[in-house]
Amino acid sequence: MSIGLRIAEQQPRIAPELVARAARLPAANIGDVMQRLQAMRGGFLAYGGRRAVCGPAVTVRVRPGDNLLLHRAIDLAQPGDVVVCDGGGDLSIALAGDLMCSHAEQRRLGALVIDGAVRDVRELAALDLGIWARGATPAGPYKEGPGEIGQPISCGGQVVFPGDLIAADADGIVVVPREAAAAVLDAAEAHAAKEAATTAAIRGAGWERGWVGESLAAKGYAIQR
Repeated sequence: MSIGLRIAEQQPRIAPELVARAARLPAANIGDVMQRLQAMRGGFLAYGGRRAVCGPAVTVRVRPGDNLLLHRAIDLAQPGDVVVCDGGGDLSIALAGDLMCSHAEQRRLGALVIDGAVRDVRELAALDLGIWARGATPAGPYKEGPGEIGQPISCGGQVVFPGDLIAADADGIVVVPREAAAAVLDAAEAHAAKEAATTAAIRGAGWERGWVGESLAAKGYAIQR
């Protein structure tokens, strides 16, 4: 099978119970416990009506400005899936708009994450679908190919494998490797509990700040008083 003309109709899937656990956590907490290395680069904007989504990745790579393979990926995706599209970051031509995203909503997908542009912004905001993209333009796409579905891709500076866990909210998108998801979520839940305790302290007796001075001293800062 030729590179650029590959479609894997069956993709690995992360366990539903792990998706449910991730959905209770901010994307930032999940990203923090992966050494802050698994977040897609900033600049993705939330265009859909759903502003927080977690689900398994269905990967698709398209030629910039061409959405033929994105159409097929949406048809293959299952309810709750997050279709992650490597569009090369091109913003000159939209890869998805109202019609395509309405179809994705009807298929009960969780979200589209597009490293590229969308259009029909007002209509997208009314859909029960997460839609993250790098920008918007009125220019419509071509439907010629080539492209690939179900292969490792690059999106927002992150490598995404089919079946990886995608967590997206108002802050942006993080990618959790499928084989590490259980351990990552264990750590993220503990991290979220720690942050909740800190928030309670800030709103109560106050946040103990001695650690700041201790950290500066440990790094060798000379403190002039």
